[in-house]
Amino acid sequence: MVASPPSTPVTAAPPWTTTQWFNSDPLDLAALRGRVVVLEAFQMLCPGCVAHGLPQVARLNQTFGDELAVIGLHSVFEHHEAMTPPSLKAFLYEYRIGFPVGVDAHNADDPTPVTFGRYRMRGTPSTVLIDREGNLRGHQFGVVDDMTLAAAVTRLLDADDRETESRPVSVPSSACPADGECG
Repeated sequence: MVASPPSTPVTAAPPWTTTQWFNSDPLDLAALRGRVVVLEAFQMLCPGCVAHGLPQVARLNQTFGDELAVIGLHSVFEHHEAMTPPSLKAFLYEYRIGFPVGVDAHNADDPTPVTFGRYRMRGTPSTVLIDREGNLRGHQFGVVDDMTLAAAVTRLLDADDRETESRPVSVPSSACPADGECG
């Protein structure tokens, strides 16, 4: 998980723009202030998302319960015709995904989803950590080690306000093979 170096100022996480929600009423980041958030951007036809990203955040959700807000973001940037909301609804049911999932919005002719672009994501799966104050604390494209992610989440959950403001969570990055395929 890539985190800001200690000398880098902490920045506010950008808002989400979604068109539909599953497993929840519509959510926005401001409504989750006071809770640590793990945002998992995925596509249902992404092998790394299905094999690693979604099961991992489902385990986080089960382990940390209400202490943590696990949010899925279905960010489709390819195969649009196959990844429609009705298909996503069936996917979430079949894979027993019970945490809230928002469908990332698109602007007119731009194939890049809005929230995906705001967070400067490179692909899916992408895992984003947001602290209780709504600040971006970590961001990783590809597979993240379970223990590394759980440790980062625990540090954010345990941090008091003074520590959170002065010191970004430091989480080592997972390595992707030279071909760029993570997951």
